[in-house]
Amino acid sequence: MTDIEKLKDLLEKKEQLVAMVAPSFPLMYGYPDIITKLKALGFKYVVEVSAGAKKTNEAVAKLLRENPNSRFITSPCASFVRYIRAKHPEFIKYLAFQADSPMVATAKMVRETYPNYKSVFIGPCIVKKLEASEDYPELNIVVLTYKELNQILGEKSLSDIPTNSQDTFDISEDTTRIYPFDGGLTESSGIRSILKDDEIRIVSGYKNCEAALKEFKENTKIRFIDILFCDGGCISGPGITSALSVSDRKKKVIDYANSFT
Repeated sequence: MTDIEKLKDLLEKKEQLVAMVAPSFPLMYGYPDIITKLKALGFKYVVEVSAGAKKTNEAVAKLLRENPNSRFITSPCASFVRYIRAKHPEFIKYLAFQADSPMVATAKMVRETYPNYKSVFIGPCIVKKLEASEDYPELNIVVLTYKELNQILGEKSLSDIPTNSQDTFDISEDTTRIYPFDGGLTESSGIRSILKDDEIRIVSGYKNCEAALKEFKENTKIRFIDILFCDGGCISGPGITSALSVSDRKKKVIDYANSFT
């Protein structure tokens, strides 16, 4: 059964559902239009995964503070984690698995806040499906890309329903809405107050991964790599449909984040 079929089945059975929307959503949907659509589809609650990203940040910052002589590579990117497992298992020991990815942190938050509700992650990444099913099966997360959500919205004739301007996220976090582009974790977590600039590397794009790992191996002064597998970060994930350039995608996310200040 595909994830689209799983969600359709859950909706038909009128299961209690919480939508967890990744912070790259402004590239595909307006706010609060996405909330209106999801609640019309059958979700009881809609939460921002930026809330889980704050938990990720807190865990990463704690690791760095409590282990001043250790070195870490971020692990929220499911594609990069699998790249390391397959190509460079010698670097697994550096992956900061003590910090949950934003998706996982949000799912745990949902489980605590809304007991007996099922989490459905909606985002730009197809590899999140593997993270959910292989790494955290106990959380029972259904994962859909934005493209897959659009397919369901189209089938249900909900693509063009009027927006309810009163709709808001049931759980949200404004400090981590820049998370989906390269350096989002570093810039939203306060890590620059813990580490010096030359101890940090911000990397995105699979073509840059090899060079980044080589530098990390050779330059032990580097204590932290903030790395995402897609060019520019999650804003270029395969589950996104957009004609915008990477810089324009980044601007759109920033504009959304700034609209709350």
